[in-house]
Amino acid sequence: MSVDETTVRKIASLARIAVSDGEVAAMTGELNNILNWVEQLGEVDTSGVEPLHAVIHNQLRLRDDVITDGDIRDAVLANAPQAEHGFFAVPKVIE
Repeated sequence: MSVDETTVRKIASLARIAVSDGEVAAMTGELNNILNWVEQLGEVDTSGVEPLHAVIHNQLRLRDDVITDGDIRDAVLANAPQAEHGFFAVPKVIE
């Protein structure tokens, strides 16, 4: 696959990027190089390679999920300017 100057101008128009004639010529070459590189990657035989989710195989260090400050709703709501039915009451924002 190759990109010509018309395609570069169309892409620039869709992206709403102003490009000069010199930039169009430079971008055409750069985009063609990128597409050639991607095609080269597609030629690599990866049939015996397992997919990776990370380069380094580390295990996450997880802490125990322990509730330490539970059941203090009344103490928390004592700091609220206004509370209703066990919840913080806030003014209506949408009309």
